[in-house]
Amino acid sequence: MTANPIAETVASLIPRAKTELRELVAFHSVADPAVAPRSECEAAAKWVADALAAEGFQDVALLDTPDGSQSVYGLLPGPEGAPTVLLYAHYDVQPMLDESAWLTPPFELTDRNGRWYGRGAADCKGGFIMHLLALRALKANGGVPVTVKVIVEGSEEQGTGGLERYAEAHPELLRADAIVIGDSGNFRLGLPTVTATLRGMTMIRVQVDTMEGNLHSGMFGGAAPDALAALIRVLDSLRAEDGSTVVDGLAADAAWDGLQYPEEDFRKDAKVLDGVGLIGRGTVADRLWARPAVTVVGIDCSPVAGATPSVPSSARAQISLRVPPGQDAAEATKLLYAHIEKHTPWNARVRLEQVGQGQAFRADVTSPAYTSMAEAMGIAYPGEEMQISGMGGSIPLCNTLAALYPEAEILLIGLSEPEAQIHAVNESVSPEELERLSVAEAHFLVNYARSKQV
Repeated sequence: MTANPIAETVASLIPRAKTELRELVAFHSVADPAVAPRSECEAAAKWVADALAAEGFQDVALLDTPDGSQSVYGLLPGPEGAPTVLLYAHYDVQPMLDESAWLTPPFELTDRNGRWYGRGAADCKGGFIMHLLALRALKANGGVPVTVKVIVEGSEEQGTGGLERYAEAHPELLRADAIVIGDSGNFRLGLPTVTATLRGMTMIRVQVDTMEGNLHSGMFGGAAPDALAALIRVLDSLRAEDGSTVVDGLAADAAWDGLQYPEEDFRKDAKVLDGVGLIGRGTVADRLWARPAVTVVGIDCSPVAGATPSVPSSARAQISLRVPPGQDAAEATKLLYAHIEKHTPWNARVRLEQVGQGQAFRADVTSPAYTSMAEAMGIAYPGEEMQISGMGGSIPLCNTLAALYPEAEILLIGLSEPEAQIHAVNESVSPEELERLSVAEAHFLVNYARSKQV
């Protein structure tokens, strides 16, 4: 990294950042009371609020959002007439999944092979630490040249929309000239990237019921309607033979014309087993960033352990449908409901419940903010040119902010490059990436302030 005062300051702050990230990762802040106590999220929110207050932020507040979670807000006034930049992260995390598959405890930040491992290290507790590093570096080198608002969400991973609804009810709170969403990542480790598009999503639960209770499979099997078999038929109907997503009436043939994702790189990043084929058709970029994708994320039925020879009378699944830019998530939900009802066999009773929804997002990559970020990335990553990619994940707040503040310039950066394995076991963050992106964000704020001077 080219030596400069900001970069030198960030480098000197990395040990402190590691300590802080260790403290923040220690909170089991899964925003689902069925998985972790609410007190864990509340403690994480207080930690974030205290960190902002210690940095001189004003109006620091724990915002009680409509979904029962807490978001943390703070304001750091800048010079008179300076633009306002909103910095976003979230402190809630995905569940740990199979704890036995973690090589080190998921809620203990662990240094291994040059990376820091722990749930939320990259997604997105590390994103909050990135914001702190950038601001501290600027304060140590002449001051922060913009007014900064920080919002740290408490239920992003659940998709329950608490912060979106709160922002809509308090539209002045998060108003800004530019918004930096610190919840995406570089296309590859060491390759500076901003994310230009996000898929939207809808999350639904499907319950199939066929009888009043389970029945002996020897006495009734063969005629009794098997609820699990019916559910399997429904789920199978959502994919074509090649694995492509099929929802009746939902287009699935768009193409991505930007940065491409070589199949061999994807296989390596996704850790696909030797000989196992990828699903879908078109380029990998088409499949990830331009087309809908359905995933069965959970099934409830009789577990294998302790299973009895019975015909299941009820079965339930949770389905995630990612919706690309250009498609409306609400309309996609209607089509998904209609598809499931149409493809449920044997007149089985089917109940559908929506548990989350968010619209897709497309940024304006020609804005002055992108020019400022490209220059900043060039400083933080010498010899590399900033890339623009899509991301298959969803950040529903982006569309809410874009609708509330149509003149705001929205950029997405972050620590979730492929090696980070976010949402999976053994999530980790690269400390070098944390350092470089913190330098980039600091220089972006300087560049953006300069671009807005009259």
